[in-house]
Amino acid sequence: MIKCLAVDDEVLSLDLLEDNIKRIPFLHLVQRCKNAYEAMDVLRREPIDLIFLDIQMPGVTGTQFLQSLTYKPVVIFITAFKKYALEGFELDVLDYLVKPVTFERFLRAVNKAADFCQLKKQGALAPVAQTTSDYFFVNVEYSLVKIAVQEITHIESIRDYMKIYLHQNDKPVITKLAMKSLADKLPATRFVRVHKSFMVAIDKITFIRKNRVYIGEHIIPVSDFYKEELTKAISHKL
Repeated sequence: MIKCLAVDDEVLSLDLLEDNIKRIPFLHLVQRCKNAYEAMDVLRREPIDLIFLDIQMPGVTGTQFLQSLTYKPVVIFITAFKKYALEGFELDVLDYLVKPVTFERFLRAVNKAADFCQLKKQGALAPVAQTTSDYFFVNVEYSLVKIAVQEITHIESIRDYMKIYLHQNDKPVITKLAMKSLADKLPATRFVRVHKSFMVAIDKITFIRKNRVYIGEHIIPVSDFYKEELTKAISHKL
């Protein structure tokens, strides 16, 4: 059972969120909170696995609240504004939902949270067992999975876990591993960091537009901090 909080200053939004949560058998709503202060009080009293968090709230905003936490539960932003999506990536939130949220979209986010919580509970063995210039192994649910470097399209970091996207796979390989540890295993001439949470294979980039890298159907944010690094990486191809 995943213990969760619903944090929103709008009563109607809380009502809808509570109704959606009650429809999911593995979610347990611990409390509805009208602001960040109420949520802080709950977090001091008992462990919470997942927070559904609004951003624009009076007093302390959702982002300010999240930045103040030493221990961060899994967080799904639910907001009426799309403009905070990049900030959500910077704060390592698991998903970003824009109101009005359909139940189907809510369910996808919740299933993602359930998978992530399960990974946290399982933990992991040694992060990398073997490495070469062409492939390496990672631990996935107590099994060693071989990753061919040339098949990697991009990599996403979610806290202590990595999602490794492969060219021939519909779903990413998820393993407990730090971004730096994985970056050290990859050839620097073929991969570039574009964001705190993302690294891409240069030869897999479809196109670049504004602050986004497109790899097939995947849209990957480019932060200002890493924009120059991306420009240098592709400059010799221009």
